[in-house]
Amino acid sequence: MHYRIFHTTVYQYSKPVTLQPHLLRLRPRSDGWQTLHDFSVTVTPEPQAVSALSDLDGNALLKVWFDPSQSVEQLTIATQSHVETHQANPFVYLLEPWAIELPFDYPKSLWSQLQPYLGRAEGQASLDPVAVELAQEVDQAANGNITEFLHQLNQRIYTECQYTIRETGHPFAAGVTWRDKKGSCRDFAVLFMEVCRSVGLATRFVSGYQEGDPDSNDRHLHAWVEVYLPGAGWRGYDPTHGLVVGDRHIALVASAIPGHTAPVAGRVHCFGGAQSELSYQLKIHVSDQ
Repeated sequence: MHYRIFHTTVYQYSKPVTLQPHLLRLRPRSDGWQTLHDFSVTVTPEPQAVSALSDLDGNALLKVWFDPSQSVEQLTIATQSHVETHQANPFVYLLEPWAIELPFDYPKSLWSQLQPYLGRAEGQASLDPVAVELAQEVDQAANGNITEFLHQLNQRIYTECQYTIRETGHPFAAGVTWRDKKGSCRDFAVLFMEVCRSVGLATRFVSGYQEGDPDSNDRHLHAWVEVYLPGAGWRGYDPTHGLVVGDRHIALVASAIPGHTAPVAGRVHCFGGAQSELSYQLKIHVSDQ
């Protein structure tokens, strides 16, 4: 599938501010799952410079910085992307023989590489007991089969939790989301990650776009999870929609730490402080070519 994406983000400030350097995580990745054919970004006010960089997770980022003597009341970031997705059937893979049933006995070298993706959530000393209990329930129902475990976890979050839109704010803790049985896509993603990590599955948080309802103009940034399956690599699961990720999702960036996937990150300076109001417009056009 071919997607042409038009994404505009506007920050409106209550007082004039000076803009500190900003990181933009809005460039779709290009890999075996999707090809980035074209990408452009326009930032207003015009930055002094734009620098392309690759972060520790291998994501392609842009860093922009501004004239420190210039005060503004608005920051606008507009991107245009043309992305082609390839994986219509996400189930074509061959797991390693030792990675079919839980728990895994990882080879030492792989275990070391996966440590960042097996860790605790930000600010937590241990796994959330609510997520651990859910993991045990799903594992028992799946009889230890890894693909069935992921399928059942995906479906339980999708069918038992109510989806809500939260434009800003950090994800809720996994236990909060599961107890309340509601949350945003990033809340469901964090819950999915925590459950997987409690049974030794490496996971990372993905920020991006999802095709959505072609008859609706309502579009939002989306979040889902990628699970590392030995022999199959990173495989996406979207508990918000109860889907295994295929060619209807367009990934921007991924990280073991959800906070490191924020589309825009940066600070402003204002004597006395200033409040900001965020708005954005997202359009996704779909075609076969």
